[in-house]
Amino acid sequence: METVNDRINSEPRPSVSQDAIAKSAVNEGTGSSEFVSEAASNATMPSNARRKNRGNDRRGLHNSSKFNKNRNISEELEKLHINELIRINMPELRTLAVEKGISHEALISMKKQELIFNILKLHTEHGGQINAYGALETLPDGYGFLRSPHYSYLPGPDDIYISPSQIRLFNLRTGDTVSGQIRPPKEGERFFAMLRVESVNFDDPEIAQARIPFDNLTPLYPDQMINLETSTKPLSVRMINLFSPIGKGQRGLIVSPPRTGKTIILQQVANAITANHPEIFVIVLLIDERPEEVTDMQRSVEGEVVSSTFDEQATRHVQVAEMVIEKAKRLVEHKRDVVILLDSITRLARAYNQTVPTSGKILSGGVDSNALHKPKRFFGAARNIEEGGSLTIIATALIETGSRMDEVIFEEFKGTGNMELNLDRRLSDRRLYPAINIKRSGTRKEELLLKEEELSKMWVLRKVINPMDDVQIIELLIDRMLKTKNNEAFMKSMNTSSVAES
Repeated sequence: METVNDRINSEPRPSVSQDAIAKSAVNEGTGSSEFVSEAASNATMPSNARRKNRGNDRRGLHNSSKFNKNRNISEELEKLHINELIRINMPELRTLAVEKGISHEALISMKKQELIFNILKLHTEHGGQINAYGALETLPDGYGFLRSPHYSYLPGPDDIYISPSQIRLFNLRTGDTVSGQIRPPKEGERFFAMLRVESVNFDDPEIAQARIPFDNLTPLYPDQMINLETSTKPLSVRMINLFSPIGKGQRGLIVSPPRTGKTIILQQVANAITANHPEIFVIVLLIDERPEEVTDMQRSVEGEVVSSTFDEQATRHVQVAEMVIEKAKRLVEHKRDVVILLDSITRLARAYNQTVPTSGKILSGGVDSNALHKPKRFFGAARNIEEGGSLTIIATALIETGSRMDEVIFEEFKGTGNMELNLDRRLSDRRLYPAINIKRSGTRKEELLLKEEELSKMWVLRKVINPMDDVQIIELLIDRMLKTKNNEAFMKSMNTSSVAES
């Protein structure tokens, strides 16, 4: 997948002296600190002149690079990157460890984290450089940590310590994607530490100092369509393009009964976006899902997949969701287009219902009156930005589950979006996929997304198929679309009189 990240230049950096970073001890489970002293004086930071000499072309590391097994691993990792080491498997790690000088006997008892730590330590002892990137989480004491996407942005053993002076200097906030040079922990320390910040949200660090906060940006209706059509199949994205078009900044709901194919539609939408719009940063957020679905999504989707499975606590669901939305906001502040595909907002609301302090006011179905505020803020963050950039959120909402709570959650979110795609259980029971209810699906202000000719044809088509049964409509559309290569040919082939006769 082509991403917005470019490779950091490999020219040697001038050595930078710095004060010893103080000992840090943070409980991974809670994020509370035991002790962290003021760390890394301004000697840690490169001067303005040095930053300018480095240029603006350092955008962090390519977050989807793969290791070529046919190459020598030590050549591939000449400048070691901790995020790439986390991704590769144990046999490759052991091969690299042997090349770095670790004995075969010592490798047997080492776990993956210990192996990575020793590889990085030996690499720096031989004068090598280590780089890393991650999403920043700032803590109340002023310092912060870079959370790895490999661990869904939750506290982990490979977190990178960011000093308070670095946070103040570059105006860093929670969710910022920070890339730079790091060093291994010294004696008595627990975490890797950032030596030099080289990019913030894939831009020069100086840009972050002058950005406008997300809440102060001007929201507009989506006016630039995201084209989902890639080929004859899948038909679901072709139907969405016609009947419920998605624009940059859309706030959409996929209303879905169980077993109607919502997860497959999300996969197809994600792959269509990455294929047609490589400039868009795609994040698939899976909350309270089955582990096998997470694995399938990771292998099927080219974008970033962040998850918290059903066997995790509700607090973890909330932490993951909040890190994802903060990361998306920071990218939008840098005028980037971001798409979040959330499955599902119903389960996210359930998680907030379990974690928020009780207000004493309980709605129907056992929903606390304060529980839906934060999920609404999450969903409401989707917007097209007048100053540049956009945040698109397409979320699934569960209905017909037999739970009164799910019905209440859906009723609260119904009408808050500006695009809705309804899936029909009757169609899926007949094995008619995509099981989209065309009559009940649509987009507000679709005239801003579709061309005038396309819009007029769509209105005529909707008028003609309106008297027809939902099953007849989907059967007709599937039949006609399979006979045409794209939607343009489909619309040209449609004769409204013949459709009415069908």
